[in-house]
Amino acid sequence: MTAIGMEASGHLGVTQPRAMVSEWIKFRSLRSTWWSIGIALLISVGLGILFSALRGNDIANHGGFEQDPTALSLRGFFLAQLAAGVLGALFITGEYSTGMIRATLSAVPRRVPVWVAKIVIFAVVIFGITLVAAFVAFLGGQAVLSSYHASAEFIPGPGGGIGVIPDAGGTLHSLGVSISHPGSVRAIFGAALYMVGVGFIIRNTGGAIAALFGLLLVLPLLAQALPSSLQQDVTKYLPLLAGTAIMNTTQRGTDQLAPWTGLGVFALYVAAALGLGLYVLRRRDA
Repeated sequence: MTAIGMEASGHLGVTQPRAMVSEWIKFRSLRSTWWSIGIALLISVGLGILFSALRGNDIANHGGFEQDPTALSLRGFFLAQLAAGVLGALFITGEYSTGMIRATLSAVPRRVPVWVAKIVIFAVVIFGITLVAAFVAFLGGQAVLSSYHASAEFIPGPGGGIGVIPDAGGTLHSLGVSISHPGSVRAIFGAALYMVGVGFIIRNTGGAIAALFGLLLVLPLLAQALPSSLQQDVTKYLPLLAGTAIMNTTQRGTDQLAPWTGLGVFALYVAAALGLGLYVLRRRDA
């Protein structure tokens, strides 16, 4: 058998790096990629700064308490996660709707390299972009909070929260925190890790986008129908609350998991979704 024949029959030319280059070309060529990334960036940064401005103005003028200024500036990621999830679903299911999956699996019949390439390309791009967005959202949000100086009595909160009681004779206090604030850097990196996980949590299903919304938004609402004695024990292990616990710098009682514990639970959801995706990919016809 000739070298060309051996390569054609045994696919000796297929390597993991080549599969990754192929997936990168497809990923960056999709118009939905840049729309989804742009929307995610706009929402995560814009809403983080907006929420910080609204909360800072309210505390400065009327008093109050913000338990976690860092999480406040990252709150836009709660909505931006949907854009990342939709992008992940389209990146996987799009080839089945267009029929391109036949060409992909003909070139890489072992299929595992395709699965690995999609994971690596998506994870690296989304992590890098959302990490930058998280830093911008944090710095922008804290800059806005720091622009508010309340003449008040300062209330030191647990874990460094901000709280004031308006008092004309009180000392001026800035409402923002610095990046050296305990837990801030971890929360920023955690936000990026969470966004990567959301993109992988639904795999290879025609109802991927609908399932994404149901899993992240509807399921927590349905859990509220449980008896009060069970609500806390169940909801804190759902993907949304478990994953976003990493963005908190203060422990919020027993109704939410510790940051790294929550991310670990969320990682189990992601691992299960990836494993199911690989099983389906290897078993299903193109």
